[in-house]
Amino acid sequence: MNKTFRIRFGFSCSDNRKSKTCPELGRRIENRKLLGLSVIVFVLVVTGAVDQAQQPTKIPRIGFLGAASPYAIAARIEAFRQGLRELGYVEGKNIVIEWRSGEGKEDRLPALVAELVRLKVDVIVTGGPTATRAAKEATSTIPIVMTQVGDPVGSGFVASLARPGGNVTGLSTLGPEISGKQVELLKEIIPKLSRLAVLGTSTIPGNAQRLREVELAAGAFGVKLQYLDVLSSKDIEAAFRAAGKGRAEAVLVLGGAVFIFQRTQIAELAVKSRLPATYNIREFAEDGGLMSYGASTTDLYRRAASFVDKILKGAKPADLPVEQPTKFEFIINLKAAKQIGLTIPPNVLARADRVIK
Repeated sequence: MNKTFRIRFGFSCSDNRKSKTCPELGRRIENRKLLGLSVIVFVLVVTGAVDQAQQPTKIPRIGFLGAASPYAIAARIEAFRQGLRELGYVEGKNIVIEWRSGEGKEDRLPALVAELVRLKVDVIVTGGPTATRAAKEATSTIPIVMTQVGDPVGSGFVASLARPGGNVTGLSTLGPEISGKQVELLKEIIPKLSRLAVLGTSTIPGNAQRLREVELAAGAFGVKLQYLDVLSSKDIEAAFRAAGKGRAEAVLVLGGAVFIFQRTQIAELAVKSRLPATYNIREFAEDGGLMSYGASTTDLYRRAASFVDKILKGAKPADLPVEQPTKFEFIINLKAAKQIGLTIPPNVLARADRVIK
């Protein structure tokens, strides 16, 4: 008796075919199996892709460490943000910045940078030599981008400008060289200058190198120096009193967080003492100081963003050469000059990038 099995594929095979299976049925079954496997693989691939797309993208986290308050360096911070925007980074959208400031108190920096290390930030950007030193002492693995250090090699932050080594790179201000230029400008404004008071902070990396450069320049012009160490804001008034007792005829401020934070007070004391004073950053002249000459800090901060971008894309700080300033600013405040009864020579005024009236 021949039995016939009806198969849903649309044809039949008799059970008396004992020598071989139904070829057409076999092929149909194999095709269906392959089709089913293909569908399963496709679903798994699509599901995996969707899951991967739904996973949140890791947003880079930058730590910013500065000795001065954000308010005191607002223009620089905005320049840094601008540099990031030019590279496609928008704070709060595709990048997070953890701001930490010593508010003029440098002894707070170690604790602040320790917070950034615990947060496991991808990069630490430092605003000045003291902040750079604190960051370097806190971590040897997190990349550090310095925005303005006068002498990175002399301060021990990098092995050389061309090959930094370690985890620190960024930008130099050429601080020592600029300090010598400041003495030269003072001598042009005050031809009979013979005594110069120099205000600095001995605990700041690079302070000694800048002071040596001032000494060399002063010696070339026959000017005697009186160095006054300012470690905190409490020392500022005492420093000006000491300058007066030492018969100083002008003041040169080497720079540091204490001075930046108290720049308005310093400008007022200089006027009160009728002492021409020169500074290394524009904020002093803008806030009442007589004149400033130095690297453009806003340009340096803007350029620091490119280091952050390169590091986030995989570059190592050790392989990124330290860059030097390409833009310098000479600013004169004629209002301050008038307050102390000083006339700025026309040839010096002509060289100023900006004259505040």
